[in-house]
Amino acid sequence: MSSQRYDYEFVAPSSTVYHKERRSEKHLVHWFRKGLRLHDNPALKEGLKDAATFRCIFIIDPWFAGSSNVGIIKWRFLLQSLEDLDQSLRKLNSRLFVIRGQPAGVLPKLFKEWRTNVLSFEEDPEPYGRVRDEKILALCQDVGIKVISRTSHTLYPLQKIIEKNGGSPPLTYRQFQNILRAMDPPASPESTVTLTTIGRAKTPQYANDDDYCVPTLEELGFDTEGLMPAVWKGGESEALIRLERHLERKAWVASFGRPKMTPQSLLASSTGLSPYLRFGCLSVRLFYQSLSELYRKVRKAPPPLSLHGQVLWREFFYCAATNNANFDRMVGNPICVQIPWDKNAEAFSKWANGQTGFPWIDAIMTQLRQEGWIHHLARHAVACFLTRGDLWISWEEGMKVFDELLLDADWSVNAGCWMWLSCSSFFPTVFPLLLPC
Repeated sequence: MSSQRYDYEFVAPSSTVYHKERRSEKHLVHWFRKGLRLHDNPALKEGLKDAATFRCIFIIDPWFAGSSNVGIIKWRFLLQSLEDLDQSLRKLNSRLFVIRGQPAGVLPKLFKEWRTNVLSFEEDPEPYGRVRDEKILALCQDVGIKVISRTSHTLYPLQKIIEKNGGSPPLTYRQFQNILRAMDPPASPESTVTLTTIGRAKTPQYANDDDYCVPTLEELGFDTEGLMPAVWKGGESEALIRLERHLERKAWVASFGRPKMTPQSLLASSTGLSPYLRFGCLSVRLFYQSLSELYRKVRKAPPPLSLHGQVLWREFFYCAATNNANFDRMVGNPICVQIPWDKNAEAFSKWANGQTGFPWIDAIMTQLRQEGWIHHLARHAVACFLTRGDLWISWEEGMKVFDELLLDADWSVNAGCWMWLSCSSFFPTVFPLLLPC
């Protein structure tokens, strides 16, 4: 195994390949997980080099599909993102193959049927994804398949940050910033995959291609009666439109300051980007670079680290969670304060369903259920109300509700924010209590 830029590329012994005739031709499968985009997709671009055939797949993993804590709005956003990706690939004379099953079960069958000898995917920095990918790496080693994985869901290779901090993740944001200041800037985003990128590679067509279509919500067992129109439309195309709008906000561009809060700030914005970063419809590196270039153009100076505060907080929580499989729970979590939380099922249910009797809290939770998004100050208010402010119920319970309903709820960021807001970890003494009444 060789390492470059903290990405990895595994080449299995040639004696174990399925088909001897494959050695002269490259047959690629690119596995989309997050990173649902064609721009800044270094693993896909690397895999396409000199490929004879390629197929792009998305596996509906039972860990996600069968989970009771994934709501219909989140599913709709994912399916819209897959539809958009499929349409983009069809413009390149290809398509997206949606596969159902567990990766370790379905991938060997596909490899054999499609004579695959190269697998590419975006590196997953979270503990569950790393365990899954280690199993797939072992499987590929057994059958002689080369694996290409590249970092592109985060700005930096997280293990490099951990190494520079002496082998453990920095657990204060100031410490994290100090490490970043001593590092090179994030890698530039890769150009979008085009027909030129694909070259001579083809995607074979099959008579049973309909078996691989993106499913509908109804096919997944959801009851869509009464479902409100989407406030957030999923997909890379929508993400890039929103990014352009975000960078065109003249008043904000002129000052690069924090936006002023108004009552309208609590409503979903047409320039909001967080769900698109979570699903990888928008590259965080493209966002970072676009913002930096705009700052240089307007201010005629290098951008300060503080310009990228929102995405750096995201990076901070990803880094903190990387080697901590218990990051999303209190017990067994070495960085979490052990607090004797109350258990009150009735109070929790009223909080989760917007029935507490506190209009501000109930309005926030209703918006979350209907739209899949709430403003960050609203998140602070309901989190404090549930935990240290009023109900004294564990942050883990609130985290599960957000995981079900919140479109931008990453595993790492969601757990990290709940520990922070409940004063269970990350500066537990310096943040004010937000009283909702």
